Amino acid sequence: MNKLKHWFASDSSLFVLVVIFLIIFIALGIILGENMYTSQRLMLMGFQIPEFGLIALGMTFSFLLGGIDLSLVANANLSGILAAYILAGLSASGFASGPVFLLAVLAALLSAILLGLLNGVLVAKFSVPPMIATLSTMTFYTGIAMALTGGDSITGFPTAFTMFSTSTFLGIPSIFLLFLLITVVLGCFLSRTGVGRRIYLYGENPLAARFSAINNERLILSVFGLNGFLAGLSGLIIISRVTTAKVGYGDAYLVQAMLVAIIGGISPSGGKGKISGVIIAIAMIQLLSSAFTIWQLSPYNRKLIWGAVLILVILINHLIGKRRQKKESVLTR
Repeated sequence: MNKLKHWFASDSSLFVLVVIFLIIFIALGIILGENMYTSQRLMLMGFQIPEFGLIALGMTFSFLLGGIDLSLVANANLSGILAAYILAGLSASGFASGPVFLLAVLAALLSAILLGLLNGVLVAKFSVPPMIATLSTMTFYTGIAMALTGGDSITGFPTAFTMFSTSTFLGIPSIFLLFLLITVVLGCFLSRTGVGRRIYLYGENPLAARFSAINNERLILSVFGLNGFLAGLSGLIIISRVTTAKVGYGDAYLVQAMLVAIIGGISPSGGKGKISGVIIAIAMIQLLSSAFTIWQLSPYNRKLIWGAVLILVILINHLIGKRRQKKESVLTR
């Protein structure tokens, strides 16, 4: 209990985030009643969280570097489509489902990592601003996916693959447990390793990081490669859950990922924030998304709401930052 108090005392923004989450949790329960927290709906949340949660983790690392990765969803789409062609093609040819499953997963993850590294090369080697680099590759990856599919859906996956996103362990979705494991590993990586500390240092002051004998180029490549891995895994989960692959799946996740990272306390300017805040923000966004489903809001209305909330959060963070700077300047006089 004392450790928990010390944790919240050392990070007031995390405490505020937990309070807001509890308010939303209770309020939705009161407004929507028993429809909100049925065992079936909670299970559905567990299946849905990893899809955009992995994208949000990738966005988190991009923000910590002081950049952004707009190509995350496009990467997930393209790698998922490549996996879908392998799954559908080899399964139709009579190959055993086990080896086909493994080959598709490896191909998707490897291609996604390479696509992520392309972003890293543009940023690290050619000094292209992250927003421009990832906007360009987002368009490029979407174009490749559209050229490969012609806008059509890819179906015909083996049962072993579709079970990947629907299986449970002790009544908990397996992909949710995998997501939690990845989150814990990345959280420990950021807080307890030298590379994690270098990410924070680079995000706060790239020039100081270079003078501290940090290989900035290698660091950038590593983060974008990690983003690719997370995007590829998200793409696999998406096509496994919906049992088809098509350009445009998960488009709304990009805005949600930015929203999650910012609400979770990750500074878009770099060098500040913790994974713990992002996890709470992911749960918060999932609660609201589930409420939108119950209210039967259209995808267009959802995008409108997420965009409006993102603008509002950015403005609030900007005002809080300015007030904090004023207080610091007064104290230093």
